[in-house]
Amino acid sequence: MKRIAIGVGENENIIQACHIFKEKHPDTDIKLIYSDNDLVSAVLDKNIDGVVRGSLPASNIMKELKERYPNLTRATYVNCNEFEFLLTPVGIDEGNTVEDKFKMVMNCVEFFEKVGKTPKIAVLAEGREDDFGRGKEVSNSIKESRKLTKLIKENCDVEVKNYYILIEKAINDKSNIIIAPNGRVGNIIFRSLVLLNSWPSYGAVTFGIDRTYIDTSRDQSIEGYVRSLILANELAKG
Repeated sequence: MKRIAIGVGENENIIQACHIFKEKHPDTDIKLIYSDNDLVSAVLDKNIDGVVRGSLPASNIMKELKERYPNLTRATYVNCNEFEFLLTPVGIDEGNTVEDKFKMVMNCVEFFEKVGKTPKIAVLAEGREDDFGRGKEVSNSIKESRKLTKLIKENCDVEVKNYYILIEKAINDKSNIIIAPNGRVGNIIFRSLVLLNSWPSYGAVTFGIDRTYIDTSRDQSIEGYVRSLILANELAKG
């Protein structure tokens, strides 16, 4: 029997999600966790096959995990009208350099190859291509997007395109790995698509760790937490 642990904070949708999940997956044992430290311990516990953050706050948990796994990154798994994509970075303190984002790209590519999907990468920036010069931050973001796109092309045999700020075109072209300019922008994209516009999300797959850990928003719906439990259950080795 697989054992999945999930964090219970202020969002009681977690409890209802666990009941729904258990009805569909009676052979998986669910362990409820009520503190940050206990959730970190569950991630490291070899007797637990997968962990979902649930509605516990992320900052302390990620800090503890990154001390043990310094290369840890996350990518949110979003489902959109017949196709799925990974969105990264999504942590507000993640993806601040081209090198960081390139590592995230490599993690996403490796994950998709393991699950039998062909990567199609979209790199984003904080402006259109012809917005270069309209402020230091915008220009730096455009330069970084160009550098990242070139780095991917030189090191990966995958389809990649710089869409600059045009995320709508990246999604319409069915890009399945979307690289935000930084974690703050990625977090806003996630909230706009998933929490505001109700696009289904399975939570964030965590890379750079030899354990199954699904990161989630504290504000997710019952259905969202059920999907995260399903993903953790599918990825867990058991």
